[in-house]
Amino acid sequence: MVSKEQKQEIVAKFGGNEKNTGATEVQIALLTARINDLQNHFKANPKDHASNRGLLKLVGQRRRLLKYVKDNDIEKYRSLIAELGLRK
Repeated sequence: MVSKEQKQEIVAKFGGNEKNTGATEVQIALLTARINDLQNHFKANPKDHASNRGLLKLVGQRRRLLKYVKDNDIEKYRSLIAELGLRK
């Protein structure tokens, strides 16, 4: 689980300040942190199929938000995926 302090750091880093939690970049970064945390959970609990559905929903939501950013500002999209390390 992503701690409160980690969330505050992510919001400050991607949103510009602590109050800008609604920015698309902040939402994508928070989803990425949760997805990475769940991946570690599945390494320890491979038969947890109920949580796997939640993971797939998070991945889909992140994908839709990334598509929105890509359609509106391609440079912001490129810097965001580079900073989060999403593409190889």
